[in-house]
Amino acid sequence: MKEQDFINEQKRQTLYVALCAIFLTNAIVAELIGPKIFSLETFLSLQPAQISLFEGFTLDFNLTAGVVIWPVVFITTDIINEYFGKSGVKKISFITAGLITYVFIVVLFVTDLPPAQFWLDINALDSNGNPFNIEEAFDKIFTQGLGIIIGSLIAFLIGQFLDAHTFQWLRRLTGSKNIWLRATGSTLISQLVDSFVVLGVAFYIFGNWSFDQVVAVAIINYIYKFFIALVMTPLLYLAHFGIDKYLGKEFADKTAETAAQTNLFSKD
Repeated sequence: MKEQDFINEQKRQTLYVALCAIFLTNAIVAELIGPKIFSLETFLSLQPAQISLFEGFTLDFNLTAGVVIWPVVFITTDIINEYFGKSGVKKISFITAGLITYVFIVVLFVTDLPPAQFWLDINALDSNGNPFNIEEAFDKIFTQGLGIIIGSLIAFLIGQFLDAHTFQWLRRLTGSKNIWLRATGSTLISQLVDSFVVLGVAFYIFGNWSFDQVVAVAIINYIYKFFIALVMTPLLYLAHFGIDKYLGKEFADKTAETAAQTNLFSKD
């Protein structure tokens, strides 16, 4: 192997590791911060949306905190797909799902550990001087129901696989141009499914939500994801520019074309 070829391959491998690290970190952190629900309207100093989707359900943009950084996972998925193909996306998706499962097992274990009395004593009052049970707060924050865990993992894997295949299908139609179309299009399609699957499994199958409520909340979540996918498009081009500078434009194009050709003949 020529020296330049060796250097290029080292850079390509380093890029994959870096992208996987970004993907993995943001996916796990999004799961951990997911229990917090925040008001998007309040954050933006807007009046509540009060959207009436079905009879009896008037909804605002109250979203899980995980959606704040989940768009990073969208972009990273598309970049990995562009340069390393469907197999690259599926590989890191399976690893991430396994590690998310591991994280939840560890969290469930540590919430059952008996708290030290001095830890309870020094945290017995909140910032306003009111009685505060830090052990109960810790458990409620970090412990999620089994349905949410299962729903999240199923939706994650389905969404990732659908995104990977849709991305490459659009690339075959558009060629190497129109990055925004295949990236945004694949994200919008995969997240449409993801939004309904995670809520359906977690709160309809394992929970006590009605079907109408699942559909209503899923639509609200998808509206947000739809908007964010469009807003994040310039960052996708910025990432491609950075990778072209790092790998070199010629080798970056060759890497992307190799990934596309591999996907074309792949049966996975």
